Amino acid sequence: MSPVYLDCNATTPVAPEAVAEMLDAMRHAWANPSSTHAPGQAARRVLADARARVAAFVGCQGSELVFTSGATEANHMAVLGALAAARGTARRRWLLSTVEHPGLMALARRLSAEGVAVGWLPVDRQGRLDLAEARAQIAEDVALVSVMGANNETGVVMPVPELAEMARAQGALLHVDATQLPGKAALSFDASGADLMALSAHKLGGPKGVGALVLRKGLTLAPLISGRQERQRRGGTENLHGIVGFAAACSQAAADLAANLARMQALRERLEEGLLRALPGAVIFGREAERLPNTSCLRFGALDAEQVLGRLERAGVVASSGAACSGGGTQPSHVLLAMGQGAELARAGVRFSLGPWHTADDIDRAIAAAERAIGPLLAAARPDTAAVTA
Repeated sequence: MSPVYLDCNATTPVAPEAVAEMLDAMRHAWANPSSTHAPGQAARRVLADARARVAAFVGCQGSELVFTSGATEANHMAVLGALAAARGTARRRWLLSTVEHPGLMALARRLSAEGVAVGWLPVDRQGRLDLAEARAQIAEDVALVSVMGANNETGVVMPVPELAEMARAQGALLHVDATQLPGKAALSFDASGADLMALSAHKLGGPKGVGALVLRKGLTLAPLISGRQERQRRGGTENLHGIVGFAAACSQAAADLAANLARMQALRERLEEGLLRALPGAVIFGREAERLPNTSCLRFGALDAEQVLGRLERAGVVASSGAACSGGGTQPSHVLLAMGQGAELARAGVRFSLGPWHTADDIDRAIAAAERAIGPLLAAARPDTAAVTA
């Protein structure tokens, strides 16, 4: 029997519809979309159609969409472009939350070492952004504010419209890493108030290696990669077949979005209730916050996540953790540390993230497997392990 795959926030299988459209494009739209001859113009029409479909799903204009190699490139383009545009002005600071994706955190550390003024927006113990602190920090010297649409580890949803209002009032730009939102929440770039939004195809059934940056109309940023493609905003021949797969995945997600959200919410609740019932000592991180309907981050007592994940996989369940592995052992999750957890508990977070195709049977199999795999570990743990509170 195939394992129950519950790591959809890391990546999803490519949707059959996306595979079919990509194969068709590879056969019939293989030319360079920048070429002026007939095959090139046919490819250009396929690109335009895909752009329109992604834009409709995201809630932006096609002209605001720049295709990239993924969300990491889109995030770098947004941050470096916005900071470069502010160079020579009084706007010197970049603010971002303490629970951003590791790629953005690494960029922040690099820029700070190079002399950029980087500030941090804290979260509370549930992973919710501290809006009072954000209001205090967003001032006239801020060039850019960056925040996730929803956290990849805990699923906690961030207050993007409120931050957009604060940033706009001070003349700053708001950049949203929306990687985890498509297919898991209603999404509208236009309604969000954001100025910049990063997206990735492989989180919602599209292929890897393709994503997008949405730039608010009228906003001009220096490109990371110079060239004439994408309205001179991102050089290099477009990954046409990947973009077609991205568009197909967006269309598929849009067609069933409301039903999928309700189904994932019900299955996540079934999973959490089953795990809490079967495994005394299980605790849900961010339980009191608004979360994505597909995401649950738990600890089982204070058991190390890597130990738990190994046992789960042998029992037939694939999940993940936010803790990083290194030669010296497991490093604590920076997200859980930011939420006020000690190092031991920040190494204990295990994330289950569902897809719209999961069934009640999948969830019941996962609960039964977790009980078999983790129950003996909890029973053997020291008596006070389960009593530690999140």
